[in-house]
Amino acid sequence: MQAFLIDMLNGASYGLLLFMLSAGLTLIFSMLGVLNFAHASFYMLGAYLGVTLGATLGFGWALVLAPLAAGLAGAAFECTLLRRAHSANPGTTHTAGNPLNALLLTFGAALAIGELVKLVWGLQPLAVSVPAWLDGALFRFGGAAFSRYRAFAMLVAIAMLGAIHAALRVSRTGLVVRAALTHREAVEALGHNVPRVQTMVFALGTALAALAGVVAAPLFVVEPAMAESMGSIVFVVVVTGGLGSLSGAFVAALAVGLLQTFAVSSDVSLGGVAAQFGVTLAPAWRALTLAQIAPLLPYLLLVAMLAVRPQGLFGQRGQRGGDA
Repeated sequence: MQAFLIDMLNGASYGLLLFMLSAGLTLIFSMLGVLNFAHASFYMLGAYLGVTLGATLGFGWALVLAPLAAGLAGAAFECTLLRRAHSANPGTTHTAGNPLNALLLTFGAALAIGELVKLVWGLQPLAVSVPAWLDGALFRFGGAAFSRYRAFAMLVAIAMLGAIHAALRVSRTGLVVRAALTHREAVEALGHNVPRVQTMVFALGTALAALAGVVAAPLFVVEPAMAESMGSIVFVVVVTGGLGSLSGAFVAALAVGLLQTFAVSSDVSLGGVAAQFGVTLAPAWRALTLAQIAPLLPYLLLVAMLAVRPQGLFGQRGQRGGDA
């Protein structure tokens, strides 16, 4: 029972970290209609900046400055490149052009950021330690312990969720953002600068990705391939939850986090599971355990979701804005 509770908390902390990363991608898609392939690269950039700033200024400053730097970089990218690629005509601000142009641009940006990281920080993994004031176990259940840092990561993700909800539902800017999702012309007619709002949303999305990178740095390996390894999982989350749906991303992120955590800690074999349903597997398959196939489970979940409900858990078929 103690191990189950610890696995539950570890899975929830990993799921909330996934949500912290996927929330920014969901906001960007809701507002701009662009699947930002460079999103995980901003997550990686945030992790590297967090390591560098944390070593010089401290972890607290890294939590603030790394997302700020990534957000400014995201705003510059949206203003100078993405807006032109996503516009019907380069001289206009209307986003009625071919979305493939923007998608290819973000894919190229992901490659460019990856090469930039290699040039600045090198190819070797960076050693990252948990801050001293967050090191150690928060509490123990028998022989199992839940770390203080994972609890901190959960608090950051929950605070971020509350801030996004308040900003979108209460603030005047949030009302403009929500209105611009479906009534862009009316919002512009009221005198609001929609392109500026789009830049702000893109900057916020990249800043959230960088914040996730700073928080994740002490938990995972900080190395140039981290964008590829985490990026695919994030797309599983946003597609499973429903493109453009923050609530769907939240539920899907928790589901993926718990699924992978419990699978990794399990010693159940595929042969044992198949036997429960009267299915006989080949010897090579019977010997596999759930822990061994844990990295594959999110993608199996994605395939199942696309087969049963292509629009995702909370998505609506043919609708871009979602519930963001």
